[in-house]
Amino acid sequence: MMLKQNMSLDSVISPQLEAQSIKELERILSVKDFQAKLVGANGEKINIPEPIYQVLLQVVHAMASGKAISIIPQQQELTTQQAAEFLNVSRPYLIKLLEQGEIPHIKVGSHRRVRFDDLMSYKQQRDVKRDQLLSELTQMSQEAGFYE
Repeated sequence: MMLKQNMSLDSVISPQLEAQSIKELERILSVKDFQAKLVGANGEKINIPEPIYQVLLQVVHAMASGKAISIIPQQQELTTQQAAEFLNVSRPYLIKLLEQGEIPHIKVGSHRRVRFDDLMSYKQQRDVKRDQLLSELTQMSQEAGFYE
């Protein structure tokens, strides 16, 4: 597994060589009524708690699909650069959103910080608006006879 450093956020990208192992792990973890265990170097076994198992299953499924993975603690504050990268926008555009009050932020000295929870709320609202606009555009195109 190759780690890609992204400020203090790590993204894990699975190289092609490990794809088969990840697919096999996904198959094993997807078995219903399966109690996953972690085996230590000394052979000691411990059951993996259900919340951790669910996160592991989601991570393995995403990696099997070729997606990069980042795990961000919910209470973490991000720099404006990290927040911009998370939203896939430019830093100046993110600063504009902050200054317009679209996304709450705090100032630490002269630096802005954005709580991850606030960033996720903005992203979810943005995605809902995009879906609504796309639906409206599709409906208008159908009514005009451009879309069949």
